[in-house]
Amino acid sequence: MKTGTRALFFGNLKEFGQKGILGQAPREKLKARGYIMKQFGGPAIFLDRDDINTDEIIPAKYLTEISKTALKPHLLEDLLLDGIPYDRQSEKSQNAQVVVTRANFGCGSSREHAVWAFEVNDINVVIAESFARIFRQNMFNCGILAVELQKDQLNQLFDMVGDILIFVDLGSCKLTASSNLDIQDSLIIQFELNQFDQKLVSAGGWLAYADTNY
Repeated sequence: MKTGTRALFFGNLKEFGQKGILGQAPREKLKARGYIMKQFGGPAIFLDRDDINTDEIIPAKYLTEISKTALKPHLLEDLLLDGIPYDRQSEKSQNAQVVVTRANFGCGSSREHAVWAFEVNDINVVIAESFARIFRQNMFNCGILAVELQKDQLNQLFDMVGDILIFVDLGSCKLTASSNLDIQDSLIIQFELNQFDQKLVSAGGWLAYADTNY
């Protein structure tokens, strides 16, 4: 993303027309302020564990870093899955833009750095059964979409095989997961998201939302 641009996602543009989903702000006004279209989704990684905490997302020793960019290489550095260190250097992990995980994601210390580490690694969607409350709000404040699904819906995603792409139509609150393997059918899942959170994440986070609406 080029310096000086701000992210905006209109979902189904035909459905939202000239007003978009940010209140009544016309598209021309948003473009004039430097916003660009943002798509939620991309290649997915799967972290099959409950209770992944903020210390595992970004170790506490990096909290003194003075820039978000300095956090980038340390995302998920201390994460263990089944007692084994997570391979954060794998091609899948390096290319990921979507994280699929289990319950109570982002628990522990209520630090923004954990969300910032996702932000600078281009993670724009996290899908889980549930999130720690403050972590979830920090995600939306930073323009990262938190999608909560039922356990059986998550199991359907975890059961998929191959390299998985997941994209979100925010306007209809539907996500589509597809595999690179012909044997695997695509999966469409409906989710719920309140109107304010939809507007907040669509704007690219709290600062952009406030800039447009106040």
